[in-house]
Amino acid sequence: MARVAVVTGGTRGIGAAVSRALAAAGYRVAATYHGNDEAAAKFTAETGIKTYKWDVAHYESCATGLAQVAQDLGPVEVLVNNAGITKDGMFHKMTVDQWYGVINTNLNSLFNMCRPVIEGMRERNFGRIINISSINGQKGQMGQVNYSASKAGDIGFTKALAQENASKGVTVNVICPGYIATEMVLAVPKEVVEKSILPHIPVRRLGQPEEVARCVVFLASDDAGFITGSTLSANGGQIMS
Repeated sequence: MARVAVVTGGTRGIGAAVSRALAAAGYRVAATYHGNDEAAAKFTAETGIKTYKWDVAHYESCATGLAQVAQDLGPVEVLVNNAGITKDGMFHKMTVDQWYGVINTNLNSLFNMCRPVIEGMRERNFGRIINISSINGQKGQMGQVNYSASKAGDIGFTKALAQENASKGVTVNVICPGYIATEMVLAVPKEVVEKSILPHIPVRRLGQPEEVARCVVFLASDDAGFITGSTLSANGGQIMS
């Protein structure tokens, strides 16, 4: 029977590409979203992938939502923590809402999503947890102290959780995308992209969401069973670590 995969923030951008790729690889996919009902409805109409609405920043919402997924599709065996937000601003002007809004959605959500499923994964001796961090969690970024902190936290979370669960057949890995051609990046003026972004990327182009999705599909597979606690940088060579 096909394995069940949950993708948070799974109806737009990188998340949508991941949901589509996992479905194409034979997984039964549940794509979660929080705010955009219209985009979610369009996504389901186009793909047939079932969507679920909850806020990953709230533990009880995650626990209830994941229980519903398990009832509808079966036990969650693959979890892709992709949902994330930005609330940029220089730190000396940053508000409490900017800080906690980003930390709660980008970092605390990993606890909220992983905790309800980790015991089941351990009992079944199989699980794949794939966290989507960012190049800015590796190198930092001016105006994104909150975002960079949250994404760096995702990396530390991954490495610790991987150590705790490796002997139970549960792998935990993190992907750090660079500049990917999503709505957010494509909204940047073309001249800024060409003059300030592309010159710093050795391959001289933006990444495509599908390229990140292919990384996820591999890490979710049986073939990746010996890979855990790893950080996969998908950034066109922008930073190499």
